[in-house]
Amino acid sequence: MNNKQKGLVRLLYATKYSWLGLCAAWRCEAAFRQELIALCILSPIALLLPVSGLEKLLLIGVVMAVIIVELLNSAVEAVVDRIGSEYHELSGQAKDMGSAAVLLTLIMAISTWLYIVFSNVVL
Repeated sequence: MNNKQKGLVRLLYATKYSWLGLCAAWRCEAAFRQELIALCILSPIALLLPVSGLEKLLLIGVVMAVIIVELLNSAVEAVVDRIGSEYHELSGQAKDMGSAAVLLTLIMAISTWLYIVFSNVVL
């Protein structure tokens, strides 16, 4: 992207590159596909649950957070893999930390769903 581009043209290019990133993630990352499918299934469920609007937003937001962290983790992995295939301790740490970030976000999402569903719907 040309650094001199401003305004709407810059926004259009940024949107194009974001779309290309989403397409690459869909094509190359099974976890991204699974999490996006989960978002497509869970979002309507969240909207139908008898909970407040803020709770609906939170239920959808935590699933989106998982997807966002997955994209960042995939980006880290792609950069590390681009550098080289030989093992390096720092490369392993970077990949492990990205994976840990995804795990913690998944735990947060699952905990949020369980808390909101069980405190409002089940009980």
